[in-house]
Amino acid sequence: MMISNAGHRTHAVMESPYGPLTMVATDGVLSGLYMNLQRHRPAEEVFGDREPDCRTPPFGQVVEQLEAYFAGELTDFELPLALHGTPFQRTVWEALQEIPYGETISYGQLALQIGKPSASRAVGLANGKNPISIIVPCHRVVGSSGSLTGYGGGLERKRRLLDFEHGVRTVEDPTTTLF
Repeated sequence: MMISNAGHRTHAVMESPYGPLTMVATDGVLSGLYMNLQRHRPAEEVFGDREPDCRTPPFGQVVEQLEAYFAGELTDFELPLALHGTPFQRTVWEALQEIPYGETISYGQLALQIGKPSASRAVGLANGKNPISIIVPCHRVVGSSGSLTGYGGGLERKRRLLDFEHGVRTVEDPTTTLF
């Protein structure tokens, strides 16, 4: 994934139940949230300077809301986002934000929702290039049969995120304590 050279970028890393999360801000607005080993993760050198404390601006509010999400206390993020992509990608990413917590939608249903009923494959490609994982919930999109298909962070993480949102205890997390 390419990130535009426009704007001043910084980044910080926070720990999560899904491994380290790298937050990227462009001109002080969240423009990336990447898991380690994530497909389509840009090269680290384009993330800008690293903030040593992930709780300082512009990342403090992001960390606070992610921690509340992981604690099961937040279901809707309210953060300014800078989504950099093609107009079609941005349309898909905006539609992803409308999928309610704990629910899933198929790629075909998402294509219908954005008015492009024959574009389910293109929707899948745009979904896979979502630069702000978790907050823009691409993990809530599944195959037409309800099966788990592609996820930039890996299918196991997708399964764990969906199980978490459905309140399902997993073998990796028998107590549902996520930190």
